[in-house]
Amino acid sequence: MVNNLANNKSIHILKAAEQGGYGVPGVVSYNLETIVAVVRAAERRRSPAQILLFPWAMTYANGLLVNLAADACNSASVPISLHLDHAQDEASIKRAASMPFDSIMVDMSHYGKEENLQRTAELVQHCHEQGIATEAEPGRINGGEDGVKDTADLEGILTTPEEAMQFIDTGIDFLAPAFGNVHGKYGGIENIKLDLPRLDSVRKASQGKVQLVMHGTNEFTEDILRTCVQHGMTRLNVNDLVLWRYNQYVKENAGKVPLTELMEQGTQLIQERLEWMMDVIGSSGKAQ
Repeated sequence: MVNNLANNKSIHILKAAEQGGYGVPGVVSYNLETIVAVVRAAERRRSPAQILLFPWAMTYANGLLVNLAADACNSASVPISLHLDHAQDEASIKRAASMPFDSIMVDMSHYGKEENLQRTAELVQHCHEQGIATEAEPGRINGGEDGVKDTADLEGILTTPEEAMQFIDTGIDFLAPAFGNVHGKYGGIENIKLDLPRLDSVRKASQGKVQLVMHGTNEFTEDILRTCVQHGMTRLNVNDLVLWRYNQYVKENAGKVPLTELMEQGTQLIQERLEWMMDVIGSSGKAQ
């Protein structure tokens, strides 16, 4: 298998996080304001980061948003990589592999297990040939987010160490285990029920082979975020956790203030939440 990953930025960022015992924010980004906020927060806190796009970003504006995000990553004074999250079909993954992504999540979780593994292995090889790191999700993390196929109608299956190893054998670089985490809303902190012993068993089996990444952080408290890092999570995907103040501000002020003010203030609100998160998960001051 051809592997051109020696200088891959996503791998460098997450390996350093694993070795340093801290987490890195993976920020789901839909617009310019979020992308700018990631760079500003990362530079202010001297933190590594990842900008996460969904496949929607490749078709919206014919890929211009992807190029914008890639330019933001490349021009930053701290390590920031561009990741395509939840790419769920072969065509979009192969298209993404020709675009400036550093890493791609090969999400075949909507197929049966054997087909999932087969398709994942084939697409991982294709991405590696282009120098792009890969991620997969063993088990199934329930729920949905804007821009991602909703899996709420599918049975949630928690990851076992044995299943983790099967996915590691496909050649992936990052593993997103299912251990009680969900995409989207939990419906209250009391409903966040993470199976940490299960996560520990997956970590033990996979250590030294892949980096673990966390999906489903909406409504997480500081303590929960820190706990996930302590149990081996190197990247923590965030959406509403850092966007809720921005979304609230836009809802209350769109059409009432100049658009430039709406964008500038919105960017600042996202940046403030990201700086808070970087301090919480320990990435502040870790830029290498």
